[in-house]
Amino acid sequence: MSPRQSQRRLRKIDAVNSFGSCLLLILIATSMVGTMRAYGEVALLVEEPYGFFGSIVPTGHTAIYLNHICAESPTTLRHCRPGETGVVISRYFRIRKLDWVAIPLIPYLYAVEHSEDVPERANLASVQTMREEYAENHLESLASMSKEYDGKNVWPQLLGVAYLRKIYSFEATTTTEQDDRLIDQFNGRENREKFNIFTNNCADFSRHLLNFYFPHAVNKSITADFAITTPKQVAKSLAAYTRHHRELGWSEIIIAQIPGTIHRSHTPRGVDESLLKTMKYALPIVAIQPYILAGVALTYLTMGRFDLTNNAPVVPVMDQEQILASGKLDDPNKTLYAEVQSIQHK
Repeated sequence: MSPRQSQRRLRKIDAVNSFGSCLLLILIATSMVGTMRAYGEVALLVEEPYGFFGSIVPTGHTAIYLNHICAESPTTLRHCRPGETGVVISRYFRIRKLDWVAIPLIPYLYAVEHSEDVPERANLASVQTMREEYAENHLESLASMSKEYDGKNVWPQLLGVAYLRKIYSFEATTTTEQDDRLIDQFNGRENREKFNIFTNNCADFSRHLLNFYFPHAVNKSITADFAITTPKQVAKSLAAYTRHHRELGWSEIIIAQIPGTIHRSHTPRGVDESLLKTMKYALPIVAIQPYILAGVALTYLTMGRFDLTNNAPVVPVMDQEQILASGKLDDPNKTLYAEVQSIQHK
């Protein structure tokens, strides 16, 4: 064989080897894609009680944030498109006779479309203006015949909740398959009002939705809450479940109430805890039968305690969307806990 023929043969062998290597890499990559699972996040939002109703029923409110599910309309769900960061969904009372409504994350928290537009301080008048402007542009389908009624009863439930309450977020990992089933279920069933403060409240809605993702994860407490589902019990159950399922990537953050002239919210309580620590309930019980309050105290101390804060970081406004959407707190120092606390008390 001549030297020229040998060179040609070597070039052919090299070409075959290169092609084989490329084919092998393609097959490996294809098999990896086939076995990979896409993941999302679900976050339980426990919101502090506020105002007169919050002093009577100091259990607070819950909502669910889904970072890979978005709203085609306030009552229709779909997968998020690039650049979208999910929705907050919850059960509400007297909103067009609907059971649930889905609102994008930043409008839900701050009644504006972008984090950059969130004011450093707020009062009731400025918050009402932001809510009305957003609702006029995006929530026409939820408006009633009375603008005054909507401004007082509808928009405060759906928009700018972080001006009224501090919020505790408890986030865990989901899969795309679970999100697919949730979208099909919610879009395929009747959305009619079911709210009942004792049997079908917002915490019951969150309990059922979380159990959809994580079966049997969240339960009522018969002893500590008299079988009424409360936001604190939902968080307690979910935290206990994730401690035994580390693969869910549990994370906690706090969304501070925006500083301003609006009254501060206060810590959520369970039913037993409310009877024990709320003077308007505790004093009459002591006057009538002090042993009852002693029993309530024992039940709370043994079954009802749960620390919502758990040293969770307070996250600044500009970082909240990214952290909630990604489920990751990249740099704990960015929370500036002390700075946020000092601003709140100015």
